[in-house]
Amino acid sequence: MARLKLDLRGNAYRKVLGFIFREWAKQPWRVAVLFGTFLLATIADVLTPLYAGQLVDAVTGAATPAGLEAALWAFGILIGLGLFGVAVRQLAFMALIQFTLRMMADVAQAAFQRVQRFSTDWHASTFAGSTVRKVTRGMGGIDLLNDTLIIMFFPSLVMLVGTSILLGLIWPLMGLVIAIGSVLYIAVTVALSVGYVSPAASLANAWDTRMGGALADAISCNSVVKGFGAEEREELRLSHVVGKWRDRTGRTWSRGTLNGGIQGAMLILLRTAIVGVAVLLWWQGVAKASDIALVLTSFFVLQGYLRDIGQHVRNLQRSVNDMEELVDVQFHPLGIADRPGATPVLIEEGAIVFDRVTFQYGKHTTPLYSDFSVTIPAGQRVGLVGRSGSGKTTFVKLIQRLYDVTGGAILIDGRDIRDATQASLRSQIAIVAQEPILFHRSLAENIAYARPGATRAEIVEAAKLASADDFIGALPKGYETMVGERGVKLSGGERQRVAIARAFLADSPILILDEATSSLDSESEQLIQEAMERLMVGRTTIVIAHRLSTVRALDRLLVFDVGRVVEEGTHETLVRREGGIYRKLFERQALELTRGLQLA
Repeated sequence: MARLKLDLRGNAYRKVLGFIFREWAKQPWRVAVLFGTFLLATIADVLTPLYAGQLVDAVTGAATPAGLEAALWAFGILIGLGLFGVAVRQLAFMALIQFTLRMMADVAQAAFQRVQRFSTDWHASTFAGSTVRKVTRGMGGIDLLNDTLIIMFFPSLVMLVGTSILLGLIWPLMGLVIAIGSVLYIAVTVALSVGYVSPAASLANAWDTRMGGALADAISCNSVVKGFGAEEREELRLSHVVGKWRDRTGRTWSRGTLNGGIQGAMLILLRTAIVGVAVLLWWQGVAKASDIALVLTSFFVLQGYLRDIGQHVRNLQRSVNDMEELVDVQFHPLGIADRPGATPVLIEEGAIVFDRVTFQYGKHTTPLYSDFSVTIPAGQRVGLVGRSGSGKTTFVKLIQRLYDVTGGAILIDGRDIRDATQASLRSQIAIVAQEPILFHRSLAENIAYARPGATRAEIVEAAKLASADDFIGALPKGYETMVGERGVKLSGGERQRVAIARAFLADSPILILDEATSSLDSESEQLIQEAMERLMVGRTTIVIAHRLSTVRALDRLLVFDVGRVVEEGTHETLVRREGGIYRKLFERQALELTRGLQLA
């Protein structure tokens, strides 16, 4: 089990580091500048102890002009190395700012682009808050990982190699002790971080993501929480998630603290070995006072780097954990992807053909549609009727290519919709859903979402056709009124009318209405029905209907039952069919309406 966990951690590091290196490759010149400048600055640090030793050697000798010249020379070199290091690092930091900001922006944009194109099922199964948390935490991880690898790890490696070579050229034994001791220190630090701290941090991040999702879920549904007086229940639910996050995060921090303690103890052992060898060399007459000063200065500079390596490894582990879920988003399959070579489609007439379609959801063993064929001529107004779960909504989702058929084909104007780009296909299919969703933007922006370049006059005209202009005009800011998240500042009927206005403005050749008048009062419904009659002219229209009064005037009705069209015809034809499903549904609704009127 431990071996499996280590392999999984190794895979996470390979996945994240591979991703970050591919992003680096997009800015090769900046990478070269960054590593070149940090290399030069670190070499200045490597050489500093050498001239510190020369300064000690000069000042411990006789106070002669030659000694003074040697001291001033060494002193000048030390000052020059310090100023050179500061200047070069400043240049590197400025380059790093632009390098990292571009990476973060590119990755955030790519993640957003990918998330938008994930399948309907993915979005239905994923908390929006969790997704946002993955992206924002991952962006912070990019910043930390760049700093760790470029500012910290690379200079530390240069310092370790440079110091080992410098002292090894003077005293091979000292170089060997520093090299072996430093490598052991780094190896133990990496092993503890990857195998001990990182698994706990990964689990803590998973609960952090769940906490973000739970918060977003409860806050976005606050009206429901208030409606049922369930504030304490939601707080209790969240407290469970927060408790899990606290326990997992506490364990991660405790392991990190223990890791730091072990690193501190190893540094003391390394210091003991280096100082001990220096004293031994002095005792043997091989090293003098200036040499000891060189060794001690080198060690103290190196110790600073090594002490920080522990923190660097922890930062590496933390940044990998923070980026892991973001990278998973980048590699998650889209679900529905454009075919290679797919081209934009131009729908001119809007004829729709289901040609022997077979379709099943996910891992369901039984297809919803099997060898299913339906033809809707261009311009025909068709109503889809049937019990819940009979396949009506799936029918329109397949037309939009929110799902792909598993057999057969769907054709629009004779062209397989899989040969068209999804964006071009959907942009020419206007839809008004049963539960309209609006952006937290102005009413004008929400209506114009169907056609961003629409003029104010066109927006107002669409609103008038949808019977929305009156209530919008009564608002203090009119069309500039912000509607709130998902349109919560509007009533259900108002949201529906804004969505209908958006469909009017789209002016698409294919129109889908999913019980579009369900949230309207009788007076508004009548106005909308009249407007829709005008809108449907010359367009292929598909109406999903639960209230059968909305489909009586349509050209043709398709009655669905468990993925099959069992009846079709006009309202007048179907309502006269003895024992027919449509007739039973119509009679039941008529009876319910009569009872409602009697009770009123």
